[in-house]
Amino acid sequence: MERYRKKDMLQTVDTLLRANDAIVKTAASNPKGVAEALVQCQESAIALGTYIDTLDERFALLVHTLEDYCENIYQMGESLSDENRCRKVSKKIKKQLTSLQNGIKYDLPDDKKEVVFLPYKASMWDSLESVWKAADEDPNCDAYVIPIPYFDKNPDGSFREEHYEGDLYPEYVPITRYDEYDLEERRPDVIYIHNPYDECNHVTSVHPYFYSKNLRNFTDKLVYIPYFVLNEIEPDDQARIDGMKHFCFTPGTIYAHRVVVQSENMRQIYINEYMKAAKEMELSGEHIDRKFLGKKFLGIGSPKVDKVLNTKKEDLKLPAEWKKVIEKPNGSWKKIIFYNTSVSAILVHDENMLKKMESVFECFKENKDTVALLWRPHPLIQATIESMRPQLWEGYKKLRERYIAEGWGIYDDSADLDRAVGISDAYYGDQSSVVQLCEEAEMPVMIQCL
Repeated sequence: MERYRKKDMLQTVDTLLRANDAIVKTAASNPKGVAEALVQCQESAIALGTYIDTLDERFALLVHTLEDYCENIYQMGESLSDENRCRKVSKKIKKQLTSLQNGIKYDLPDDKKEVVFLPYKASMWDSLESVWKAADEDPNCDAYVIPIPYFDKNPDGSFREEHYEGDLYPEYVPITRYDEYDLEERRPDVIYIHNPYDECNHVTSVHPYFYSKNLRNFTDKLVYIPYFVLNEIEPDDQARIDGMKHFCFTPGTIYAHRVVVQSENMRQIYINEYMKAAKEMELSGEHIDRKFLGKKFLGIGSPKVDKVLNTKKEDLKLPAEWKKVIEKPNGSWKKIIFYNTSVSAILVHDENMLKKMESVFECFKENKDTVALLWRPHPLIQATIESMRPQLWEGYKKLRERYIAEGWGIYDDSADLDRAVGISDAYYGDQSSVVQLCEEAEMPVMIQCL
């Protein structure tokens, strides 16, 4: 069923009023066109009445008014050859529609905002969660979490397996299936996304229907919030900016009406790099208008940081197999080291990265009585290797399987990054967005080198 906002209802009634005036003026000269217009008016009235009937019994009078209007539309059709009778019916219709207009304007409550969240990987949900919680708790807002499907890519860029992770979200998050919510029909007030790449990612792709350039057509406010948190950079540190500037000019940053980044410094960097990239592509208008971009980019913080800071170790539920690794014979806990391996390290170092991982595992295995290793690879690492470094897959797979089978450490491929951060005492591993989260949690950090 079509969703009507209050302004949509008033616009529909205004259209019916204008149609009523036009019908009277052209009834004699264009009876066929008028007959078609009457049918359209009746269909619009029925659709509007059907929607209002779903709201509340208090608004039954508005529905009855529309029913009476439909009856008068029929009478108008029967009166087209009688000018006087036609004008009388037209006056009744005008009175009915004016009453309906006032009833909608003054009796119906103001619209609730409809806000939609479109995550694709459950492990990245923390980049949207605190915003969703605020919307969900707002009585003037209807919030929908709609996980969307995504595909792994083959080396040639074609789609491989399709994935849908709607069953991996926390129990307290109500999930709506993507095929049960019609974005085009409902036109939500706001759509939030955390995937900015559209077709430009070499490893995965959300379903093309959910590309940002298409979503922009279904809302007046498409908001992109990055799924990652970067190490803070000063806006004049161009050497470090060059290492992250590719994030600043993507389909998500281009097509979103608003882009939320982690800090004011990062906001300035995004604006500067966006303008440079736009000029290189010879774009004009809003793309190089600093005042416009100043409103587009907001440096108000990352929900990922909110999630980490609000995660309490004592509230976390750990799997039994994790506890076997963590607990000492006397019941106390070993020190837990969060070991993170990134996509970029595999792509840069190839076989040397696998050798490094193997040596790390051997070191921690020797110290397993006092230290527990929690290995959490990047959630896209398998898809990345299969797509971009297929020659490494068998070696990586054997290394992973041996680590899991030996059972002296924890292997975490769950969607819950914050649990891993929450229970860990220190971070060791590759440079990645997880580092910034660990630092926010005041955790010691050591970056591995090859």
